[in-house]
Amino acid sequence: MDIEEILNDDVPSDQLKKAEEAYYKATAAKQMTKEVEFYYANCLVRSKYPGDIRKGLSIFEEMCKKYKTEEMRDYIYFIALGNARIKEYAKALYYAEEFLKVEPNNKQVLALQEVVKKRLRREGLEGAAMAGAAGLAIGGIIGLGYALLSKKKSPKDDDCKDETEK
Repeated sequence: MDIEEILNDDVPSDQLKKAEEAYYKATAAKQMTKEVEFYYANCLVRSKYPGDIRKGLSIFEEMCKKYKTEEMRDYIYFIALGNARIKEYAKALYYAEEFLKVEPNNKQVLALQEVVKKRLRREGLEGAAMAGAAGLAIGGIIGLGYALLSKKKSPKDDDCKDETEK
């Protein structure tokens, strides 16, 4: 699976539900393990819903603080991936770069970084084009409004005033 497919791959809803049940069961029993937490956060980050993705990112960020272990590289990867999925490209690049400081030749993270940069350029250019078009439209409206307001009064305008105003 290439990185584009990974970014566009949504977790099946039954898998997410299973992970959620295991997570809340472990939480209630105060028997949370890294594996249960990771599985749930992973499913959330792969959800089609931005709210779920953000929740998964939050869990992975907490895991980075709690577990100072070798698995942290996986947490950071999924944080980068999740941020890319919700179009938080600056954050995605930050985490990809942090990952690459430790493992500079990781092909999957290098590919993620490249895709994020392409999307950032493409959507940045589209965003700039939309902002420019909106600016032109607003400028045109303001110009039209100014032109209408500054229009010279016609002599007939005085005829419309009642006698007390003359």
